[in-house]
Amino acid sequence: MKKAYLFPGQGSQKTGMGLDHYRFNSDFRKRCDEANDILGYRLADIMFEGPEESLTQTKHTQPALFVHAFSLFEILGQRPDMVAGHSLGEYTALAASGVLHFEDALRAVKRRGELMQDAGESQPGAMAAIIGLDDEVVERVCDEICSEPDHVVTPANYNTKGQLVISGHIPAVDEAMDKFKEAGAKIVKKLPVSGAFHSPLMSPARDELNTILDALAFQKPAAGVYSNVTGTVSHDPDVIRENLKQQLLKPVRWSQTLSNMHQDGAKHFVEVGSGNVLQGLVKRTLKGVGISGFQ
Repeated sequence: MKKAYLFPGQGSQKTGMGLDHYRFNSDFRKRCDEANDILGYRLADIMFEGPEESLTQTKHTQPALFVHAFSLFEILGQRPDMVAGHSLGEYTALAASGVLHFEDALRAVKRRGELMQDAGESQPGAMAAIIGLDDEVVERVCDEICSEPDHVVTPANYNTKGQLVISGHIPAVDEAMDKFKEAGAKIVKKLPVSGAFHSPLMSPARDELNTILDALAFQKPAAGVYSNVTGTVSHDPDVIRENLKQQLLKPVRWSQTLSNMHQDGAKHFVEVGSGNVLQGLVKRTLKGVGISGFQ
């Protein structure tokens, strides 16, 4: 039976995540301590003790989720058939499949979080969840609203059928939210995030992040890697790198990823990391598959 391992992204963090593992598992503790040394600060303290305002800063959230999920995956000791990660989680998936070395991936994630936080501060934006409308309706409304470079809203996450997240300039997102309510959406809710992720507003972070990714050694994966940008599998390190470079500004095609994993033989999906968001998305996207989590 083929197993797919999934790794969560920003929004799944919670204060105290990994504390019991750190106390009672020497391998987990060793990896967290190594991360502290690489980063140059006590990330573990922020993970375990907070405060929440510190953990939810993008520059801390992303390394914390990466270190937590990767360390959990290691102590599981499993060889996956296929892997995918939601947004930031794609970096964890690449480390788990051997594409990136832990230290290289962590340094990239650290800088990615810093750059995205800076981009969010220099170009304030918003994100909102839209539930109960077809993808095509959401896409059409976003296209109609995008009239100027400083009035952009776009689909950011295709989480499951009828559940999308939009991202963009605050006035454009607000306008779109009104139109989605008029169109009959069941839920239209702005999200508590620090920037317009997976949209053109992240452009200030792109060049430096791409330079970092170009300098890293991407290895052939030990498992099929499914890209956020395409939703499809690749075993080619160069293709994986190029997809990752596009990920910052492009939408996360998560529902397509799950469907393709299932079509490629995945019968059981394991979410490794904080929370159970991805387990819920699997449940709403696929029927007749096993679902579990390890946190």
